[in-house]
Amino acid sequence: MQIEHSIHQQLLRQRIRMLIVGAGGTGSAFLLNLPYLHQALAAWGHPNGLSVTVMDGDAVSETNCVRQPFSVSDIGQNKATILVNRLNLFWGLNWSAVSSNFTRECLRGNGYSDSYDIVVGCVDSRAARREITAAVTRSFSGVNYYLDLGNNSAAGQFVLGEPLNSRNRRNKERLRIVSELFPEMLGEEEDPLPSCSAAAAINAQEPFVNQTLAISALSMITRLFRYGRIAYQGGFWNAENGRMVPLIIDPEQRRRLSRAAARRKAA
Repeated sequence: MQIEHSIHQQLLRQRIRMLIVGAGGTGSAFLLNLPYLHQALAAWGHPNGLSVTVMDGDAVSETNCVRQPFSVSDIGQNKATILVNRLNLFWGLNWSAVSSNFTRECLRGNGYSDSYDIVVGCVDSRAARREITAAVTRSFSGVNYYLDLGNNSAAGQFVLGEPLNSRNRRNKERLRIVSELFPEMLGEEEDPLPSCSAAAAINAQEPFVNQTLAISALSMITRLFRYGRIAYQGGFWNAENGRMVPLIIDPEQRRRLSRAAARRKAA
């Protein structure tokens, strides 16, 4: 029997507040295609569409101009600011950029605890993923969904989940987030840092990995908003064999994770 997840109904009635953490290869590909979802929501009768904030403390480097949507004239400027200004001018939007790195305190106090409905993590380190996870799973957090995108040289994944917080704690059927399904992704060992050489950077990663993951994740989110339900919560793509494997919603896995969490709490 196929299990489906139904969207949080309030997201169909109010402006959808989205935070994108990371404006590099995957984050920029995800962001630059979001206006199409924003317009589709309007066509489907959504009252307000998307309100997007992008957070990234990095400045554009010469290497970034090889594989990310930046030119030499952008070098030295903040990635998030450049991309958001570009979208706002082209599409007539009023989206926001924050030119600093995300920490778990970004969703704490000052009215931020319930300021985002969807957090999208497009980060290239496990430390950054741990910060996002810690923020969205705090007891006072009101985040509905956490969408994580990550990749290595030739493959990657996207995983949608409902963080265990004040918004979702009463939902026994919630989608588990990436750290619950794949705890090794939050391990202490870090992946190698991006190369400072443009040639080495190209050789270190297959072309279009970021774009493929971003478009696939957007396709899933779009179906969730269009039909109000989805039968999968993510996917895995491998550039070497061209395969995309969906992450099917598995009730038995959900029960196993719940039992394991209960044992940890009792210990």
